[in-house]
Amino acid sequence: MKTTGIILHSGLLVLLLGLSLSLPSMAKAQSDQKHYLLAQTDPDEAYDPFSDYSEFDEDSDEEADVNFFRNGRFLTVGINVGYRGFTGNFADEYSAAPDFGLTMTYFFDLRLAMSLGFQTGDHNVKFTANDKSTTYSGNVSITSINVDLKYYLNTQNVTRGLADLNPYILGGLGQFYRTYTLAGLDGYSRDSTMGFDLGAGLEIPLMRKKAFLGLQATYHYVNFSDENKTRVSNGGGTDVLDKPLSGDLYDVLFILGMNF
Repeated sequence: MKTTGIILHSGLLVLLLGLSLSLPSMAKAQSDQKHYLLAQTDPDEAYDPFSDYSEFDEDSDEEADVNFFRNGRFLTVGINVGYRGFTGNFADEYSAAPDFGLTMTYFFDLRLAMSLGFQTGDHNVKFTANDKSTTYSGNVSITSINVDLKYYLNTQNVTRGLADLNPYILGGLGQFYRTYTLAGLDGYSRDSTMGFDLGAGLEIPLMRKKAFLGLQATYHYVNFSDENKTRVSNGGGTDVLDKPLSGDLYDVLFILGMNF
């Protein structure tokens, strides 16, 4: 019995000694594991090129697009009624008269737009021959198709009453068709030429900005085939005039349009 007690007592001492030696190692392992876990990177905070992607390079671009979708226009369609006049010797030969047409404008953003217009009008015409013995009178019809770029000016910094107005400048190209019909001469003559447009306008919103009333003035630089010549076609030949034909044309239009 005494021997058995000694053996049990010795085994208990050995067990306690082993536990005392293993506890520091276990504590060190747990400490190393704790530091190791703290050093790991949170996967939710890792850089993700897809989640961080934005189609806008700058905040200003996003703000401009949001402003356009909220306050801008995509398309306008208008009816034009106005007055066409002439410069140079055209003013002596052609009488100023009303003209009318259609305009369609597509907006790229709040400031820049492209306009496609059709305008036509008839004018009384009177030519005098070089020998002063013959006078030709009749009608000249001028029709144009114009493609212009419009730039709308920023009015946010002006007073409240003027901030709703939409002033703009325009420039572009036009194809002009001219048809003579003269009394006493058989047939008619028709010619065409390219021209340049330069003008400015103003739009006043109507019906809570669903429509607008516009005023536009445009100068058209043209160069017809008989420019600076003293002859006019009469359908079968030419007659000598007392002064050369030269000049350009301009028009002042009232535009009633709808916004889309």
